[in-house]
Amino acid sequence: MGQLQKTDLLILDDWGMQKMTAPQRQDLMEVIEDRHGRGSTLIASQLPIEHWHDYIGAATVADAILDRLLHSAHRLTLRGESMRKSTAPQAAEVDPS
Repeated sequence: MGQLQKTDLLILDDWGMQKMTAPQRQDLMEVIEDRHGRGSTLIASQLPIEHWHDYIGAATVADAILDRLLHSAHRLTLRGESMRKSTAPQAAEVDPS
């Protein structure tokens, strides 16, 4: 936990894949609280921000976490198809004969 709190940039990738458990909420709250105003946190997610509260669960803890995360956040909303789709090798066509 100490390393997460001290790092200059904490990256949370694939945010919102599964609902958080109570211990995960508490750990996240502790890290975010200790980092607030001291380091940057980047969150990459396909889950829209308006659904983050439900993802975190426990309304009071979710409010506290989101208040710290979103208070001075810069949001970038990306649109369009996934880059994985456009860069994936084309599937070989199967010869029906």
